[in-house]
Amino acid sequence: MALVLDPTQARVILHGITWSTFERLLEDRGDSAGLRLTYDQGTVELTMPSPEHEWLKGTLTQIVDAIAFARDLHYQNLASTTLTRQDLDRGFEPDVCFYIQHAMALQDIEHLDLTTDPPPDLVIEIDITNPSLNKLPLYAAIGVPEVWRYTRDGIQLYQLQRDQYERITSSVVFPGIGCADLELFIDQSRATTHRTAWFKDVVSRAQRPTE
Repeated sequence: MALVLDPTQARVILHGITWSTFERLLEDRGDSAGLRLTYDQGTVELTMPSPEHEWLKGTLTQIVDAIAFARDLHYQNLASTTLTRQDLDRGFEPDVCFYIQHAMALQDIEHLDLTTDPPPDLVIEIDITNPSLNKLPLYAAIGVPEVWRYTRDGIQLYQLQRDQYERITSSVVFPGIGCADLELFIDQSRATTHRTAWFKDVVSRAQRPTE
């Protein structure tokens, strides 16, 4: 087993890890808050999110809540649920994930099985530090249709096309919502001191465009 430490953040990379060891790491971690695990064919990444990371995650989650509220959508927020496919030798815990188009298909959220259940419709990933593990191939392997990825350069939207992601400028999961809208919502959330007023404004802006 090889160990790599990233001195710029709370991140550890382990190489040469078996699936059974990954499962033991998940079991030992239990419900402890914060620590996030990703497994990609023998490589494990353990990360401890920063306060800024958690603020961005919360803000983007509230944006999704506001859009769903504005459009009267039924959806499921599975937050950082552990998503695994042992047959693919891959597993990850997203910053946050949502079932939207397939929310009704998620009947038993206590026993999610991605070999039979659909993957989340939307995964949100916060990468405000230099990522050590490219997670897009993991999301693609599991079949996540859309990814919102926030970096120091802003927000990027990806749609799964065939077996890989392509950059898009407007969400497919939420038609009419583009990168510019999401950037505006985030910038406004930084500037406001009244979170409820900000949320209501996002709701008002997120009405489904007229066909």
